[in-house]
Amino acid sequence: MTTETPGPDPSAPGLPAEPPGLLLASTQDVLGAVPYLLGFHPGDSLIVIGLRGDPPRGRVHLTVRWDLPLAAPAPGRILPLLRKEEITQVIAVGYGPGPLVTPAADAVIALLRGSGIAVLDVLRAHDGRYWSYLCQAAECCPPSGTPYDREAGPIAAQATVHGLVALPDRRTLERSLAPAGGRERTAMRRATARATAELRARLAGCRDVDGLAAELVADGVARVHGAIAAYASGGRIDDEQAARLGLGLAVIRIRDEAWALITDDTCDAHVRLWRDLTRRLEPRFAAPAASLLGMAAWRGGDCALAGIALARALDADPGYSMAHLLMQALRHLLPPHALKERMPSPEELDQEMGGARAAWLLPVIALLEERRRGPVAVAG
Repeated sequence: MTTETPGPDPSAPGLPAEPPGLLLASTQDVLGAVPYLLGFHPGDSLIVIGLRGDPPRGRVHLTVRWDLPLAAPAPGRILPLLRKEEITQVIAVGYGPGPLVTPAADAVIALLRGSGIAVLDVLRAHDGRYWSYLCQAAECCPPSGTPYDREAGPIAAQATVHGLVALPDRRTLERSLAPAGGRERTAMRRATARATAELRARLAGCRDVDGLAAELVADGVARVHGAIAAYASGGRIDDEQAARLGLGLAVIRIRDEAWALITDDTCDAHVRLWRDLTRRLEPRFAAPAASLLGMAAWRGGDCALAGIALARALDADPGYSMAHLLMQALRHLLPPHALKERMPSPEELDQEMGGARAAWLLPVIALLEERRRGPVAVAG
């Protein structure tokens, strides 16, 4: 079995950006690559790796993960995706004990039988050993399993050289998006208080709310562009800038400016920016930034990070519609370009929304009143 990992492919669900040319010449190489395809070491999971090309060579095009045991609809969704993405070969790996993995492995084998898609192998990995459901030769696939190294090996070494990281587990990835604490939280809370007090004062003394809305939208759009440029060049915005940007993102026109600017060329900068703001913003302000992180991560192929970011958005605001939309797209295994084609440009956003209006400020006003009245729903 010889496969090669490609460069970033934005249409590939679950494939994070990575350098080209990692040669996967053996089962051990495939098992060594999986944590870097996902961004973490999986447990109690089914991984389906789809490749394009003629056997025995191929290029990894997508990687999809499910929790085990499988929910009933999960296996049925994979075949339409594989056909749509022109997958020619598949490798499936189940992580966990036999009673947990075997029903899922059997479902994958049955699903792909007669599909025209070559099944290179179906594996189970557990406690540093692996087994093949397709190979019955005791000399290469003994009943006791074949040892493999979860942490070391040539693929792990190559991935590390290229700056790729495989976290210990999914929970570690979740913790990486947890709200900042300690001094960082205290400083951000103070910056947010200053930003909200300033905006309250402007609203209280305003006689032209439409004019104020136009000013706030123009300022927010400029902040979005400036922040993206800062993170694209390796920089970082300070607490005052972050607080004002987080407040501005409650205005849908400003948030959608950021959304429209997520492209193949900029998604890495967006991931850095919105990951940082998801952690730093006061939790009640986090839903737009976390949703933008979900979109940017999904666009870059990192569905694990995308799913966790969207869960953070819904924790902050259970009714946030952008997060719900993207979560449904992930659950139905849609590729990112399915939404990319529907997203208007910034110029089209202005035309569709008809210029700044007072009504755009209602979500911001709701956020300003939240501390006084308790939680409120913020439009998404």
